[in-house]
Amino acid sequence: MNKEQPNPGQIEEQYGFLFEEDLLKEIEIAGVLRKVKEGDFLIDIGDPILFMPLIMSGAIKILSEDKGGDELLLYFIEKGDTCAMTLSCCLQKGKSKIRAVAESDAELLMIPIEKMEEWMGRYRSWREFILDSYHERMQELLETVDTLAFMNMDERLFKYLKDKAMVNQNEVIQTTHQDIAADLHTSRVVISRLLKKMEHDGKIKLHRSQIQVLEL
Repeated sequence: MNKEQPNPGQIEEQYGFLFEEDLLKEIEIAGVLRKVKEGDFLIDIGDPILFMPLIMSGAIKILSEDKGGDELLLYFIEKGDTCAMTLSCCLQKGKSKIRAVAESDAELLMIPIEKMEEWMGRYRSWREFILDSYHERMQELLETVDTLAFMNMDERLFKYLKDKAMVNQNEVIQTTHQDIAADLHTSRVVISRLLKKMEHDGKIKLHRSQIQVLEL
């Protein structure tokens, strides 16, 4: 994982409409830019929370883990987002309860947690951004719960594919049946059968290690 100083122009382009000039300058000074490759781990369950990420480009998937060690996809975060679970752990000065993995190559601006708390008191725009981000992630978590409780696996799978295509801004998804099965907490055999049915129904087109979503 590469680290470097952020580009002021990149920060201005991404957040200039949200934050005042003084805050943008502080973000430039305090933030550390990290570049990650698809599949890289950003943080794992139990790791100490030292930074809060701002997504500058790309997408990240957030997962939890049950007592048996099986993963469950919670939601994706993309350009302009941050992670509610990280925010919660930051405020409690606790350890990470989630696993964050790069869905695609991405750039993240890492903000030290002490700055996050300091800016909450000093900048209204930062406070509103944090609260809005927290609200959005909580809505996505509730949607995940609804999906698990009320959707059949074929509906969950199709929603997953559409969400994945949207965050990657590409109707062609680079993935395997096994990876999908792991994210959705089911078996590869079930995923393969449902994908074949979706292809027959004209919703997707299957290729080698690729899935083209035809209905977005």
